[in-house]
Amino acid sequence: MSAARPPSAAKVARGLGAVIGRAALTGLITLVIVLVAWQGLILLLGVSPFIAKGPLDVWNWLFTVPNAAVNRTTILTNLTVTLGDAFLGFVAGLVVALVLAIAFTLSRGIESALMPIALLLRSVPLVALVPVISLITGRGPSLVVVMGAIVVLFPALVNIAFGLRSSSPQINDVIAVYGGNAFTALRKVALPSSLPSFFAAVKISIPGAITGALLAEWLSTGQGLGHGIVIAVAQVKNYEVWASVVAITLVSIVLYGVAQLVENLVLRRMGMESSTGA
Repeated sequence: MSAARPPSAAKVARGLGAVIGRAALTGLITLVIVLVAWQGLILLLGVSPFIAKGPLDVWNWLFTVPNAAVNRTTILTNLTVTLGDAFLGFVAGLVVALVLAIAFTLSRGIESALMPIALLLRSVPLVALVPVISLITGRGPSLVVVMGAIVVLFPALVNIAFGLRSSSPQINDVIAVYGGNAFTALRKVALPSSLPSFFAAVKISIPGAITGALLAEWLSTGQGLGHGIVIAVAQVKNYEVWASVVAITLVSIVLYGVAQLVENLVLRRMGMESSTGA
C-alpha cells in the first residue's frame, strides 16, 4: 500500500482561499446587517437627529467635514489605548483560564477549592469590584488588566475545561496501557481535542476583554474610549459618542472574524471541524 500523498500547493491555496473568502463574506454580511439595523432603529423609534446619528452622519464627521482629520485622530488615539488595555486583559484572563482548566482536569481537589472563587468573581457586579480593585492595584494599567481578566476568566475557563474533558476515555485507557500517565494523556489527547473549545473561548473572550477595558477606563483610569465617551456625553459631543461606539463595534467584529478565520485554518489543517462547519 502506498503512502497517501500530501495535498498539492494549489489545493492548499484553494482551500485557504475558500476559508478566507467565507470569512470575508461573513464579515461583510454582518456589517450590512448592523448598518441596516442601526439606521432602521433610528427611523423606527423616531429619535431626534440631534441625539441619534446614522451611518452617513458618522461617516461625514470622520471623513468629509473640515475638521475630519482631528476627529479621526481623537477616535484613533482613544481606540489605540482601549485596544492595548483589552489585549492585556484578554491575554491575562485566557492564560489564567488555561492554567486553571489544566489543573482542574488533573485534580478534582484543585477544582473543588478554586471553582467557588471563580464563581464568586462571576457573580459580583463588575461595577462593585472596580473601587476595591483600584485600591489594591491603583488606577493604572494593572487595574485594566485585572478587570479584563475577570471578565474573560469564567467563560474561557468553562469552555476550555469542557474541551479538555471531552477526549475519549478509551484513548486515555490505551495511553495508560502503554505506560502513559495523566500528563501524557493531557499532552497527546486532551489538549489537541480541546482546540475547538479553546477557540470558542477566544471568540467569547474578545468582546469580554473589550468590555472590561471600557468599564475600567470609564470608572477609573481616565483614558481610552471608555473615558472619552463619558466626557463626550457630558459635553454633548454626540457625533464623537456615536463615532466611538462605531469604532469599537467594528473592531470587535473584525477581531472576532480574525479569530474565526484562524480557528478554521488551524482546525482544517488538523482535520477537525470548526464551530462553523468549515
